[in-house]
Amino acid sequence: MVEILAVLSASAAGGMRIALPLLLIGLLRSDKLWSEIPLLSRIHPQVVVGVLVSWSLMELFASKNRLGQRVLQLIQLLFSPVVGAIMGIAIGQAAFADENLTQAWFIWIIAIVGGLLAFVIQLVQVGWFFRLQGLPLWLIFIQDILCIFLVIFALDAPRQGGIIALLLLWLAIRSSKEWYRWYKKQAKGPSRDPRRSYREPD
Repeated sequence: MVEILAVLSASAAGGMRIALPLLLIGLLRSDKLWSEIPLLSRIHPQVVVGVLVSWSLMELFASKNRLGQRVLQLIQLLFSPVVGAIMGIAIGQAAFADENLTQAWFIWIIAIVGGLLAFVIQLVQVGWFFRLQGLPLWLIFIQDILCIFLVIFALDAPRQGGIIALLLLWLAIRSSKEWYRWYKKQAKGPSRDPRRSYREPD
């Protein structure tokens, strides 16, 4: 159970940012770097460091303005399932190594669950961006901090990290219900068609 929570924590970090969690997990496992992480293990470590550092700085600075948020979120929406799957596999292989649960089918399950969790979390962020016409700066800082702590928790405190990941999933479900209610309120007339005559753009 603790191992599953660690996987959820790492995958949730992939739903917050793309390069930052991959950079952190490599640096925190300095003895192995990215040698056991899918895809990244096939690239020279210096190249991986350069790309991840550059993109992490882009995520940290470009996300502080509206245009940067829009560009980053489109990219993150495409790649968050991949990063979530990679983070889940990286933590899962280490966590379940002693239990002989690193067969291909089990790794695929971890990858699918991790990718879906990261995608849902990122999708919620995109939804709130368009709902609020841009995320406030304080929320961006919370995302950055939360991403860092989720990676650290996945390695050192999986229970806490897993609980945070489950809370994020719960917030995502609540958000989807709130959007549905808000969208229905935009409808006018007897047809109650939310796409006709709504008062605010979505």
